[in-house]
Amino acid sequence: MARFRSRKTFRLAVPLHGEQSAHVPAWKREEQGLASGLHDRWSTLQRHCADQSSHLRLSRLVRRLTHYDYGVRESALAELELATLLIRTGVHVTFLPESQARTADLECRVGRERFFVEVTTMVGSAERQRLPLRGLDLDEVVGEEEDRGVILTHRILARTRQKAKQLADYCDPVVLGISIPRADLQGDRATRPEEIWLDLKMLAGTVTVLLTKIPTMSAVLISLWDVEPLPSKAGTRLANVELVERPRHQRTQPRVRLLIQNPQALALLSERQRDSICQTL
Repeated sequence: MARFRSRKTFRLAVPLHGEQSAHVPAWKREEQGLASGLHDRWSTLQRHCADQSSHLRLSRLVRRLTHYDYGVRESALAELELATLLIRTGVHVTFLPESQARTADLECRVGRERFFVEVTTMVGSAERQRLPLRGLDLDEVVGEEEDRGVILTHRILARTRQKAKQLADYCDPVVLGISIPRADLQGDRATRPEEIWLDLKMLAGTVTVLLTKIPTMSAVLISLWDVEPLPSKAGTRLANVELVERPRHQRTQPRVRLLIQNPQALALLSERQRDSICQTL
């Protein structure tokens, strides 16, 4: 699937003219200003998600795709991307309404089976980079504070814990989707992204250990766009982990995607649900 990053070029080069523009809703003008591939994806969701709740959510998301804030843009993009991927695997997707109550983003059905998906994006900032241990428990860091891959792993754990509190009240399976556009977590800085080497087996193992302490979360789906996977020193793999690693030169999809299932979840993903999510990898 093509990756379309939000940029100023998403807006129309030629504005609408005269009285016609006054009668076109703001979200419709934003939609017409999207890049062609992203516009097609958004239109597909509009057709597939015919309920009023989804259309209201999508109209807000399309405005966020051209927002001045990098984090807002990437968050909206990640939500649209994952929803589109799920639809292409045959999942029926509904966007849940935004409210003050803490809820997931997507309600998904495979036949009569239902699961929920929460989408979150980690973009970071220069300020956070100057405080690499901010928000982490001191006993989690074991002497490798300068290893950027280790720091990234701890931040993923921290985000998973944070979101687990939001998703604690669901009885059906719940999947947390984490998108990381820049592994150095430097936000929208114009500097060349820092090369981050990541031990994927260590990441999968530490997330698995954490999930066993969060029985209300069924799985975590992690998309890493620019990491450099460390060579594996062992041929063993965790049975609860599905991993897809792509060549470095391709830029249209994440370099790495992992699905890490919780073996201790109160609501386990069914085989059909797991297969549908694995197809998005």
